[in-house]
Amino acid sequence: MNRKHPVIPERVLEKPPSAELRPGQTDLETLPPYDLLDAILYRYVDCSESPEEIIAAGYPAENVYRVIQMVHSAEFKRRQAAPGLKVSGRSFGVDWHMPIAAKPWWR
Repeated sequence: MNRKHPVIPERVLEKPPSAELRPGQTDLETLPPYDLLDAILYRYVDCSESPEEIIAAGYPAENVYRVIQMVHSAEFKRRQAAPGLKVSGRSFGVDWHMPIAAKPWWR
């Protein structure tokens, strides 16, 4: 529909995906490339693989530990959010329990 009636400005469609960041800031300044990030998250969250299993599958250890650390440090945000729909095989509801005050289990 954008061809007949430009509802969405072209600059919005061409802009790389990112979170709500300051002007000129991109996700890739703090995140690994999306294909690598997605693969690590899939293995960790959906497949319940340990960091060691993910690293053994050929993913860089530094990226694996960094991504997992970000998942755990953002857990408080998830707990504050309103309940949402389950859109994958892994639910972030009842079966996703991360310790808040305990030492991370993967270290």
